[in-house]
Amino acid sequence: MGRVVAVSLRHGHHFSKTPSLSIRLLAGLGVAGDAHMGETVKHRSRVRKDPTQPNLRQVHLIHAELLDELQAKGFSVKPGDLGENITTSNIDLLALPTGTRLHIGATAVVGVTGLRNPCVQMDQFQQGLMAATLDKDADSNLIRKAGVMGVVLADGDVRPGDAVGVELPPLPHRSLLPV
Repeated sequence: MGRVVAVSLRHGHHFSKTPSLSIRLLAGLGVAGDAHMGETVKHRSRVRKDPTQPNLRQVHLIHAELLDELQAKGFSVKPGDLGENITTSNIDLLALPTGTRLHIGATAVVGVTGLRNPCVQMDQFQQGLMAATLDKDADSNLIRKAGVMGVVLADGDVRPGDAVGVELPPLPHRSLLPV
């Protein structure tokens, strides 16, 4: 069983989010009070391309194990620093298939839509961070390690310490792609 390590949100468009005691997930919208909440895209680069696109990035989740890996490489990162709303532990987020449902706390459900694509803002936060969140597999395929994105399927409050249950979608599973 996975766990919530931390929750974060931020009202304005900034790279990092502010850790909080709890966040409220709203079905079809995202994190109440967060700059990326809404039915349509809120990330500024995506709004410039097409503001009518559905928001597949309502909630950003990162595994705490990534933060540990980055700290071991000399980066100073803590929950919320990389822009995530929910920091988890004991879940291999990157290995989940598209459409996985994460049951968080008592009632919240997040549908995993895809991978977060590391961007140059990471290097503006700390030089070299973008490269540190990218890797290659044995076949030289790019591995994006900066977490996953999702949409809120059911309302609920989420707090550090909450359990995270994983419900896989029906077969055949589709690997996560950047959204």
